[in-house]
Amino acid sequence: MAHRLRPVELDFTSYAPVRLVFAEEIAAPPEEVYAALADDVAGWSRWFSGVARSASTDGGRGRDIRLTGGTRFVETVLAAEPAAHYAYRGDTTNAPGLQALLEDWRLTPVGGGTRVRWMFAADGPAAFRFVMPMARPGLGRAFRESVRSLDRLLAEL
Repeated sequence: MAHRLRPVELDFTSYAPVRLVFAEEIAAPPEEVYAALADDVAGWSRWFSGVARSASTDGGRGRDIRLTGGTRFVETVLAAEPAAHYAYRGDTTNAPGLQALLEDWRLTPVGGGTRVRWMFAADGPAAFRFVMPMARPGLGRAFRESVRSLDRLLAEL
């Protein structure tokens, strides 16, 4: 059953009880990476291994995401700065224990490519806060594999 998450804004990344940050450099330029993140939300399942289905909603101001395994998120886009910054917060989910969520993607040019940084900022009860740091290796691996997959996909276009 879906439940409503606490609405947070971009500053949540500075005080969220759980903040997991991952970064990877890829060959694709920031403009192409941003387009895949923000303009082609429906394409996330082609490169992000944890995403089963995704769609942009509300004229690009929202997202409807279904992860492999059945977890669902309805999200609001909070930042959409071409080639630089894309962020969204979770509004509703069926994930147990989660009380607030913000995902923040930052793109920085490096050489001819991009440094992709993803911050997962979240809150939940004490047990959630305790367990989430243990998920860091798995989330980090999923991030690296997915961003590399995105880089390969963009190279083929």
